[in-house]
Amino acid sequence: MRRREAIAGLGALGVLGAGGAVAFGQLGNSEGDRIDPLELPRIDAPGSPPGTETVPETGRVTYLSLFATWCTICQRKMGPLGEAAAAVDDDVQFVSVTNEPVGKTVDAGEVAAWWADHDGSWPVAYDETLELSRRVGARGVPYSVVFDADNRVTWSDGGYQETDDILGHIPGRE
Repeated sequence: MRRREAIAGLGALGVLGAGGAVAFGQLGNSEGDRIDPLELPRIDAPGSPPGTETVPETGRVTYLSLFATWCTICQRKMGPLGEAAAAVDDDVQFVSVTNEPVGKTVDAGEVAAWWADHDGSWPVAYDETLELSRRVGARGVPYSVVFDADNRVTWSDGGYQETDDILGHIPGRE
């Protein structure tokens, strides 16, 4: 009898946990979910002038790459990202965003130096409040999301991708 009670209790905890994750947006987004744009501060780095970046940008396809400077997979992914960024036209917003606490445990200059050291040449911004990370359901880095021109998610994935994989998920580039 104890075994049945334990199994029932674990099942109830699982249902409760899944309900909480859905309620608080922890299970990520599905294809077709629309994400409201956010204005994020850009980091003054190669290919990224000072100012702000609206992510995703309505009216353009957006390729978003979330990263952290401490992440070795993010570091490895910079080469394929650079090749993909160079291959897309101006009708595609190509942007990387760090979810690190810029100004607290890392400063913008450190991120800019990392960006330059890894040949970043497209806009890079930071997610001060982790709101963008929450909206797209990112549970780690690297995490990539593609949005159509209406800001609907068309693809998302965590982990490493080669250049052809990145380009293959950008509408019009398949």
